[in-house]
Amino acid sequence: MTRTAPSATTAGFSRDQRRTLTVLGISQALGGAGMAAGITVGALLAQDLLGSTSLAGLPAALYTIGAAFGAAVLGRVSQRFGRRPGLALGNGIAALGSAGVVAGAAVRWPVLLLAALVVYGAGTVTGLLARYAGADLAPPDRRGRAAGTVLFAMTLGAVVGPNLSGPTGELAGTWGLPPLTGPFLLAAVAYAAAALVLVVWLRPDPLPPAPQSPAPQSPAPPGEAGSAPPGAHRAGRPAPGVVTGATVMITAQLVMIAVMTMTPVHMAGHGHTTQAVGLVIALHVGAMFLPSPLSGLLTDRFGGRRVATAAGALLLSAGLLAGLAPPASTPLLACALVLLGVGWNLALLGGTAVLTDAAPAGNRAAVQGLADTGMSVAGATGGMVSGLVMGGSGYPVLTAAAGALALAVIPAVAMRSRRPA
Repeated sequence: MTRTAPSATTAGFSRDQRRTLTVLGISQALGGAGMAAGITVGALLAQDLLGSTSLAGLPAALYTIGAAFGAAVLGRVSQRFGRRPGLALGNGIAALGSAGVVAGAAVRWPVLLLAALVVYGAGTVTGLLARYAGADLAPPDRRGRAAGTVLFAMTLGAVVGPNLSGPTGELAGTWGLPPLTGPFLLAAVAYAAAALVLVVWLRPDPLPPAPQSPAPQSPAPPGEAGSAPPGAHRAGRPAPGVVTGATVMITAQLVMIAVMTMTPVHMAGHGHTTQAVGLVIALHVGAMFLPSPLSGLLTDRFGGRRVATAAGALLLSAGLLAGLAPPASTPLLACALVLLGVGWNLALLGGTAVLTDAAPAGNRAAVQGLADTGMSVAGATGGMVSGLVMGGSGYPVLTAAAGALALAVIPAVAMRSRRPA
């Protein structure tokens, strides 16, 4: 009996992991459609309802505020009750926020619209948090591929969502709603369906509810301080790998948002058409998620720290190419933004692997949620600072500074210490 138990356990584990990835993939595709469709017209809705072009960027700020709050809350919910309730709740919140946006636009009530956008943002962060669920049941040498598979699934919906803006707008018009609410109608349905998929089929839960924490132990006497096992850390202080993984992801997010946000402004100021700007951003978004399976494979094979180090070099290359490219050259700017997306993807999956390996099992989901909260705050910071830097020094200085920051911080942090064998 002792010999057959490990074999049966391994077989069940493999089957559960495949089931988990399939269910997460379906929910991610639905959630991706909701996220992309909503963001496509968020600025236009705010501009129409508020009557001011200067406030058209307000939805992006509200998404970020909601995402920062949502990541922290959903991480704790997942830690306390399991991944299934946490992810399902996140998708349900996004569906509720989408419906609130539709209602606010229909009755032309700006306060309701803006509040609903915060709720919507709090739910959309579920798409990134799901990568942790993909890695929960995977063995350590396959966590990168599992997380990459979940991220890749989100691109399917993200590509389809914006292309349904026209048909959903026509549908909204036939119901007496503003046409711009059509994508948010799609988002409400897609997120509700994603929540239902998770509630019904995400079994067993990839991360069962956390058990009660044991009673705190008394600190060891001063003379016995050296008796702690190797690799142990002081209570209340995060393991170095947690800080390393979070720093890698936060830095990459700040750099990526700073460059991506100002590239359309730079292109428009040099006579590029809206179609050209849209193509460059579409290629960038594709590069952010499409390489996920390969990035996951590289993470499993070479380790999260080495992959993060390569991400720093790629982000530097992206910044230099974007700054040195002739402003009229769409191909070179597109190449720079593709490198930016790939570098961000490598940093995200490399940082995820480092953080997940180091986070204590009893508090892992909460730590992961806080790391993604830091990413949301970094994204908001990058968006605000990028405008100031570009206004004062220009686009080349902004991109070069962002690339230099990535190279200075990410490789240094990632390779600061070796991961224990």
